[in-house]
This record gives sequence, structure tokens and C-alpha cells, in this order.
Amino acid sequence: MATESSSKSRPGISTFKGQDRVLRAGRLGTGGLLLSVLAATAPLMVVAGVMPTTFAVMGIVGQPLLFVVLGLVLVLFSVGYAEMSRHVHNAGAFYAYISRGLGGTAGASAALVALVAYNALQVGIYGIFGFEVSGLFATYADLSVAWWIPALVAALVVGALGWLKIDVNARVLGVLLIIEVTLVVIFDIAAVSDPAAQGLSLHAFNPDTLSGVGVGTALCFCIAAFTGFEQAPVYAEETSRPHVLVPRVMFLAVGGVAVFFALSSWALTVATGPSAIVGEAQKQSAGLLFGLTEDRLGTTFTDVLHFLFVTGMFAALLSFHNVVARYAFAMGREGLLPAAFGRTNSASGAPGTGSLLQTAVSVVVIAVFAIADDKPTGDPTVPVLHLFTWLGNIGSLGVIVLMAAASASVIVFFVRRGAAGAQAWRLLTSALAGIALLVIAVYTVKDFDVLVGAGPGSSLSWVLPGIIGLAVLVGLAQGLVMRSRRPEAHARIGLGNEAFQLEKAAEEAS
Repeated sequence: MATESSSKSRPGISTFKGQDRVLRAGRLGTGGLLLSVLAATAPLMVVAGVMPTTFAVMGIVGQPLLFVVLGLVLVLFSVGYAEMSRHVHNAGAFYAYISRGLGGTAGASAALVALVAYNALQVGIYGIFGFEVSGLFATYADLSVAWWIPALVAALVVGALGWLKIDVNARVLGVLLIIEVTLVVIFDIAAVSDPAAQGLSLHAFNPDTLSGVGVGTALCFCIAAFTGFEQAPVYAEETSRPHVLVPRVMFLAVGGVAVFFALSSWALTVATGPSAIVGEAQKQSAGLLFGLTEDRLGTTFTDVLHFLFVTGMFAALLSFHNVVARYAFAMGREGLLPAAFGRTNSASGAPGTGSLLQTAVSVVVIAVFAIADDKPTGDPTVPVLHLFTWLGNIGSLGVIVLMAAASASVIVFFVRRGAAGAQAWRLLTSALAGIALLVIAVYTVKDFDVLVGAGPGSSLSWVLPGIIGLAVLVGLAQGLVMRSRRPEAHARIGLGNEAFQLEKAAEEAS
């Protein structure tokens, strides 16, 4: 007793034992945060995979203009979202923002949607990653390796890295991302320097190229390429000045991604000619970029590009893994998951239990799809067309829904604080962004059969998006039960570190 009382009486000595419920601040600066966020966009995967698929499936030449349009929509979204980040610092970014505006029950629903969506986005990439690594073994080592073997190895490596300090992760992501982007820029320059017969045509930026019934679905394809920029607030607790760094990184990320993808997709049209891009994409599919680099930059460059295609996907896997682990940590800290998830690794300060959860989910899902795969090695049906496409679109739909809800939450948050007048222009941008995102969400659900390559009457067109709908309902039910049975816990949803600091102060004062 004497020791305890003396420790309380001495200034600067805390008896609080809950430090493992806080992510360690000061680990990330602007560069580290920006690289961690941008890695999730997997630029080479978008240029080599998403862009040719959009050209081929939707037949729309104006994809570069779509990236500009989506960039503007997401900048509008970021205005209110960034302002919200100055007031709320929580590793559960989306659900924390939504709970602060729309209430704890809506926040609980958003938390589960975020957990499902980001898990789906992360695990889906293992399909195309495993398939591509298998292809590299076949091409360069003459070895036949089932796709799920490199996928499982990658899941374990990512899980191990998830236990390390976030600044170590940021350095790994940064090196991979910079090399990846550099190679794409080299291709862009080569395409512009050696255009097809139509020359440096700007036809792909002509609004007339966006006419037709496929525009809405093309928006769904392209918005998935931006997924990642919205993750900056997830790391807010691990920065020294979140109110400055998080908004800065969000605008840098969304602006940089929009410009980069608009120019890179335009470079593809220049390399083939706008009139030929759709036909070439349908003929070569994901091989389009590699065929164009082979012609302009040679075999060695193309071989390196194939390798960087794989490392870029690995960077995206690690980035999404970190985000899922932090959402699980935030949810555990606030009672939405078991308390064990709300603890950090004592050595690195990383959310270790959340990292283990994400790794376990990855291994189980990969195993299920591997068991279901009765195709020969080299057939992309299960790893790419099923695992990657199905889960990727489920995750994208979830993020779109979260962004639309966050836009509404920004408006309600500032109106309730009596700041509607001072924040009027930000509320307007949030409203416009929210409406646009809802339209894209509707198109995504309506055309889900096209997005996943299923027939019009396929049950997949409602079963897969239904996973996000189910997460919404289960989350709402959990929130309502918490409000009824544990009102004090319900009141803390979305408060994150603020609730922790209040609890710490109360314990130290007692």
C-alpha cells in the first residue's frame, strides 16, 4: 500500500496499465503514411489488370476521362472526410466517423462492413498473386507450381510482417511502390514517344467517348483502382500530428492516383491508337501492357515488369493487412470484438491479435478455394476469375457504401456541433460526393453479374453483394443489442483513444 500511494503522489509516474490499448504515436511521417496508403492502390496491378479489363469488357475508349471524373468525385469526398479527420483520430476511421455523426448503432454496422470489405479486398489479391507467381515459375524455372502454394506462403510472410513496427512496414511498402511506379512511368514515356498511327490523340478525353449503357459499370471497375487513399485516417494514432498529416496525405493520394491513372490509361490508348484499344484489350486481356512494353522497351524490361507486377501485389497485400489489423484493434478496444483484439504487441506496438485474425482468414479462404480448384495448373478460373474477382468486387462495394455513409455522417456531425454555417462549403461537397457514390453503389449492385463475369440469371449477382448487405444488418443488430444491454459500451463506439484517455485520467485520479 505504501508503494502504491507513493507512486500516486509522485508527479509523472502513472500506475495505468492499459498502454497496450494505444497504438504508438510518432511512427509515421508524411512520406511513410503516403507510401503505406498508396501501396494499397497497387498501381501496376491496375494498369496491367483493371485498365485492359475495363477497355475489353465495357468497350469504352474514354477510360482516362473516367479516372478524371472519379478523381473529382473523390476530391469532393475528401474535403469533408479530411475535415472530420481533424476532429476524430481513431484506427477504426470509417466506422469511427460514421458513429460520431450517425450514432453508435450505425457505427457498429459500419465497423463490420469495413472488416468484411477490407478482408475481402486483401484476400482476393492472393488469387491473382498466386496465379502470377505460378506463371513465373513455369516461365523462368520450368516448374509446375499450384497457385495456392505461393499464395499460402505470401499469407504467412505478410502475417509475420504485420507483427513488426509500422515504420518497418512503411519502408518495405515504399521501396516496392517507388520501383513499381517508376516502371509504369517509363512505359508512359515510351508510349508517348512512340505512338501508334493515330499519334498523340486526346480522343480518350472526349466526353463523347462516355456515351452508352456501360458507363455506370465502367465507373464500378475504375473506382476500385482508387481504393486505399481513404485509409490514411486508419493510421492517425500512429502519426505525431494527425490533424495535419492525415488531410495532407489524403489529398496527395487521391490527386496523385487520379493523375497517374488518367495518364497511364491514356498512354495505353496512345500506344495502340484510340480506335484499336478496345480490340487489343479484348485480344490480349491482362497481357496488353506486357505486349506493348515488349515492342517498345524490350524483353528484359518486360521480364522485370512481370516480377514487379508480383511485388506490387505483395505490397497491396501488406497494406490491406495492416488496415484490417487496425480495424480489428479498434473494434476490440470498443467492445465490438473480444477484448483480446484491442491489445497491441508489447515489442512492436502493432495490433498483433488483429494481424493473426487477418492471417487466419486469409489461410482459410485460400484453402477453401484451393480445395474447390479441380482445374489444371495454369488455368485462371479459380484464383483469378473467382477468388480475385469475386472478393475484389465485394470489397469494393463495401468501401463505396462506407464512403457514402461517411459523407452523410460528416454533414450530421457538423450540423449537430452548430458549425453548419462555418463548414457550409464542406457540407456541400460531402453531399455531392455522397450522391455520386450512392449512384455508383446502385450501378455496382445492378451490374454485379458483369463485374464478376457471371450470367444475367446467376445467383452470384445477388449472393455476393448480399454479403455486404448481411454485414450491414448483423452490425446493426449488434449495435442495437449493445445499446440495450451495455449502454456505456455503446456510448464509447467511435471514441477510440479519447475514451481510453478519459479512462486513464479517471484511474490515475482515483
